[in-house]
Amino acid sequence: MNEVIRNIKNRRSVRSFADRKIPEGLLREIADCARYAPSGRNTQLWKFAVIANSGMIKRLAGVTGKLLGRGNYDFYGPAALIIVACDRDNRLGVQDGSCALQNIFLAAASLGIGSVWINQLHDICDEPECRAVLTELGIPENYSVVGAAALGYPAEEGAFRVAEKKSDVTEYCL
Repeated sequence: MNEVIRNIKNRRSVRSFADRKIPEGLLREIADCARYAPSGRNTQLWKFAVIANSGMIKRLAGVTGKLLGRGNYDFYGPAALIIVACDRDNRLGVQDGSCALQNIFLAAASLGIGSVWINQLHDICDEPECRAVLTELGIPENYSVVGAAALGYPAEEGAFRVAEKKSDVTEYCL
């Protein structure tokens, strides 16, 4: 099987991370892959905030937990977080940002780094307390968070095993 296809089929969401830093070079490589995602009309109207500072991740998670009423919310305790935000005037921003996130997830998996989509920021990014942190992270006011990728080395062995898929391709027109 082709290496790219194997990576696509083996990637899984990881919700338990080891207490281990991701080397800066690998984190930069993963983030750079987001820029290579397709975007509608090649507009590339996105921003990526890469956070490897555990204090800042905990701060943002704390704000998120508070706004959602979730107490000790922690984004699953990742080593890093990459926030993907798109210009809210871009009608294809959600699609563009989703493609960028998928590139992040696949790049991370190819390097043995686990990931999971954090979608809660999308709903609260305009709440003043959350927006203040996002502004500090370089996300402009006119950008809406599409999602974030929590990244880290999996805490458990076998995180990238092939899992049964519940959906099927229903028809081929050959």
